[in-house]
Amino acid sequence: MATGASAALGPLSRGCAAGEAAALVLVAVLWGSSGPFLRTGAAGLEKVRRRGRLRQLLAEIRFLGLNYKYMVPFLLNQSGSLLFYLTLASTDLSVAVPLCNSLALIVTLVTGKILGEDIGGKRAVAGMLLTVLGVTLCVAAS
Repeated sequence: MATGASAALGPLSRGCAAGEAAALVLVAVLWGSSGPFLRTGAAGLEKVRRRGRLRQLLAEIRFLGLNYKYMVPFLLNQSGSLLFYLTLASTDLSVAVPLCNSLALIVTLVTGKILGEDIGGKRAVAGMLLTVLGVTLCVAAS
């Protein structure tokens, strides 16, 4: 017999519990929302110039590592990866991967739009709707 929480989740309850589903959605939000901020934080990296490959690499690492506008979203993104890794121990892989990646794509597009990026207009909206349909089919089939 299904409990109240698992009955409310419907087909998702077979692949993962409510807490796991919430964790996967949080992963998608962390991954998706950090991408546009990482692009913004990395602005100016192309202006870093040093002679030699090693000096160039170290200068770029220093530029990014000391830039809070890059490091904060980077650390949030990495915390999403850690949460994803921990959640995979108890979640069906065939549900977790498409759910996280597709929702992260949608969150990236929405966050980019909020930040004023060009996300592609009607084609991007159509892509988001098709993504939601695909995830729904994946979850329903699992």
